Amino acid sequence: MEVSSFTGPKIKLFISFVLMPTLSVIIPTFNEAIYIKDALQSVQFADQIIVVDSFSTDETQEIAKPLATKILERKFDNFSAQKNYALEYVTGEWVLFIDGDERVTRSLEAEIKSILAQPKHSGYKINFPHFFMTRFLYSQSSDVLRLVKREGAHFTGLVHEKLHCSGSVGKLKQKMIHYTYKGLNHYITKKEKYAWFQAEQRQDKKKKTTYFHLFFKPTYRFFDSYIKRGGFRNGIPGLTVAAIDSYGVFSRYVKLILLNRGMK
Repeated sequence: MEVSSFTGPKIKLFISFVLMPTLSVIIPTFNEAIYIKDALQSVQFADQIIVVDSFSTDETQEIAKPLATKILERKFDNFSAQKNYALEYVTGEWVLFIDGDERVTRSLEAEIKSILAQPKHSGYKINFPHFFMTRFLYSQSSDVLRLVKREGAHFTGLVHEKLHCSGSVGKLKQKMIHYTYKGLNHYITKKEKYAWFQAEQRQDKKKKTTYFHLFFKPTYRFFDSYIKRGGFRNGIPGLTVAAIDSYGVFSRYVKLILLNRGMK
């Protein structure tokens, strides 16, 4: 009987898949009833799915219960604290973080499984082309660390929180779907909320606002989004994103002035 075809690299790959590390998924939510079912269905390949909910007032929890392994409730104070809390309940050797309005595609699922079978890094960034005004803005996408080994993983920062892992970081080829746009008012409100968090972080560090922050920083953000990243290729949606992102930076430093003057 010939067995040479099932030796060497092939048998190693087979063993790797059989002994694949376990994967947990963490999804923070607040009133995500419209989106959460699709998000949960997209990660059913995981060994554990944790939803950490900020006391939603819609049907988010009811929809999530049949599809999630564990539902946690925690009053929201900041993004890092919410996710660090959920990390305490993780049983998997690896953790994938997604939001309620994000989706893991089949191609991304396959790549994650392949990576976990033979990982070369302790964490992996995933590219997010944001969905805005009926289209995906591929040129205005961002690479974000979302898949990490559980050991040593933790978050810092109040907003645009930073995920830390204990070793080197690689990047996946496949993209995560992100349905960013839920209406213009929602998008601007989200920027306002983030701006307050960022202003509070700077106040804690005794930072002050200058004309450089009020003029150059927002101008550069617009240039980076619309010109450097090629947002102009996305038409009106690309221009809108660049303008609102620029406003978000300007708003951050105006709010810092208000906080330093006790005027919030």
